[in-house]
Amino acid sequence: MTATLKPVLARLARGETLSSDEAASAFGIIMDGQASPAQIGGLLMAMRARGETVAELTGAVTAMRTRMTPVAAPAGAMDVCGTGGDGAASLNISTAVTLVLAACGVPVAKHGNRALSSRAGGADVLKALDIEIEPPLAKLSEILASAGCVFMFAPRHHPALRHAGPIRAELGVRTIFNLTGPMANPAGVTRQLIGVFDPAWTRPVAETLRDLGTESAWVVHGGGLDELVLAGENQVVALRHGEITEFTLNAAEAGLPPTPLAAIAGGDAETNAAALLALLVGERGAYRDTVLFNAAAALIVAERTTSLSEGIAAGAAAIDSGAAGQVLVRLRAASQEQ
Repeated sequence: MTATLKPVLARLARGETLSSDEAASAFGIIMDGQASPAQIGGLLMAMRARGETVAELTGAVTAMRTRMTPVAAPAGAMDVCGTGGDGAASLNISTAVTLVLAACGVPVAKHGNRALSSRAGGADVLKALDIEIEPPLAKLSEILASAGCVFMFAPRHHPALRHAGPIRAELGVRTIFNLTGPMANPAGVTRQLIGVFDPAWTRPVAETLRDLGTESAWVVHGGGLDELVLAGENQVVALRHGEITEFTLNAAEAGLPPTPLAAIAGGDAETNAAALLALLVGERGAYRDTVLFNAAAALIVAERTTSLSEGIAAGAAAIDSGAAGQVLVRLRAASQEQ
């Protein structure tokens, strides 16, 4: 059974690319446990060295979606996440944005994991906030309905990736799987704010989302981070009903003060959780402004607002009214119910 990837590897060795269907088949072989470690490593490195194409990304995500454990979510649900791997070790932006969006009435099915390159990923911080990150899978839809948001711990929904996990760790470099995870949301959301670790991937990821049927998305990168940041220019590729546009965006254009990246430097899970709690009770500063910047972008993606200024005002009201804090209270209670 381990010989089934050999024709694909021969083509990749010649510098050829795969169609989306061919890539879906190849990654299906990997995820079904029918490829050897050498074949998996060879395929991942051949694609990485040549550069993964949109068709290959589309096929890999399709293979993941076919094999994932799904979660039912209401129409209009969205996800806010990054690829991780930016090495910045910043405070947790998308986790806080999730709470703000839910407080604004946008259902958020957040797909995430433990830390990749930082000291505390979204799962780590939620755990520090007493959120149960691995409740019964059958309860996730109920949690989403009750709290307005839910956290879906990626390894539970993509068990087929276990076949590639050890090889990825041994390779020690980014591979196609660093890009596909955010596009394989278990709730099947069609609206997403995705941050990528390298600006070169903003357009390919947006094109992949388009080809996969996503309705609305922003794919962003700012200052080396997989977020919109207050320092310098952010690269944005926006997808809206099949149309793709590219632009840059900075804090001043959003009515926010430009601020160095050091102002949102994070720590361990407990430190980042404490910062999030302080934000929810009204603490001002760069962390709040960065969260509002990203929340405003997400509200545009969700088609709840049409401008960043309107989105920032809505996000600020969600925090200052205590509504975002109440989302956290509901999420904690719902996740812990047996």
